[in-house]
Amino acid sequence: MTEKPIAEMSFEEAMAALEQVVGQLERGDVALEASIALYERGAALKAHCEGKLKAAEEKVELIRQQEGRATGTTPVEGL
Repeated sequence: MTEKPIAEMSFEEAMAALEQVVGQLERGDVALEASIALYERGAALKAHCEGKLKAAEEKVELIRQQEGRATGTTPVEGL
């Protein structure tokens, strides 16, 4: 089975994959080379999730502007 490309993942899929990567790295039962590859994948998954969240924040902001509501968003913490 081939892994789904990160760019095609939903936010939820990417978060689940990132949790798996973190779990594997925390257990420490992965060889050094595999750990490096996992770390790189984790960084790419994190960036993808951040991009998805940013896009969602921008959509909400646009809706609020169209409704004449106060604008400004607070960045999501933890990523």
